[in-house]
Amino acid sequence: MTTAVSTPAPPRGGRDLKSAVLVGVGLLVLALVGLVWLDWLLVLLVVALLVGAVTEVATAVRGIGLQVPRPPLCAAAVALPVSAWLWGVPALFVALAACLALLAVWTALTRHRPTGQFMLAGVFIVLWAPFLLSFAVALLDQPRGNLLVAITLLMVVSNDTFGYIVGYRFGRTPIAPRISPKKSWEGLAGSLAGSALVGVVTVPLFVGQPWWVGAILAVTTVAAATSGDFSESMVKRELGIKDMSSALPGHGGVMDRLDSLVFAAPVAYTVLALPLT
Repeated sequence: MTTAVSTPAPPRGGRDLKSAVLVGVGLLVLALVGLVWLDWLLVLLVVALLVGAVTEVATAVRGIGLQVPRPPLCAAAVALPVSAWLWGVPALFVALAACLALLAVWTALTRHRPTGQFMLAGVFIVLWAPFLLSFAVALLDQPRGNLLVAITLLMVVSNDTFGYIVGYRFGRTPIAPRISPKKSWEGLAGSLAGSALVGVVTVPLFVGQPWWVGAILAVTTVAAATSGDFSESMVKRELGIKDMSSALPGHGGVMDRLDSLVFAAPVAYTVLALPLT
């Protein structure tokens, strides 16, 4: 997704570009309105995306015979980001403990077999999407939180954009061809360079922190976003699917759009919200 190896032009039967643009613009407009005026709208958007994400992952793992409890997953998709928004990271961990307890009780009451796999699959999904992404929502609880979230989104977009541009033009050396053959070392270098440029400019400009905080944010975000991208690729290979779902026309599934952001969110929170100076 972010560090493509140079390849021939895709066939005409690829993704629907018009639908992809419309969906992307719609999500961007909602996010911008939430960041600038209505933070509750941004939280609502995150909740909706997380409910879609846990639902599609639960559906996908059914293909390999794992029945995952959807009601506890949807409860976590609501409770974790809302707790992080209202009361910060400490409340996020309390909500996580409560959601995992709910998952255990649900598993016991429904008596699904095999119980261990049933429970572990649910824990994995809760930690993968609702818990990690809620760190981005927790940034809203910080001073100038909307700007911190904006910087986080800019860093992830920079990673994707510069990685794709450089990788498409110059990519020759795959990083992990068996996992994601289109991601190259050249594209990764483009991600690092572009994200570093964005970071050292936006962090001092938006929130008044030193330029080197922006550089640290860039390096750690690229590492985290790339790891998230590879992680989802590995999960999809294990499940034998190309996209998590078709929930977002032209984009695939919700997790196909969130894969980089979910890993980058806790990294951004650590760099931007915790004192480094």
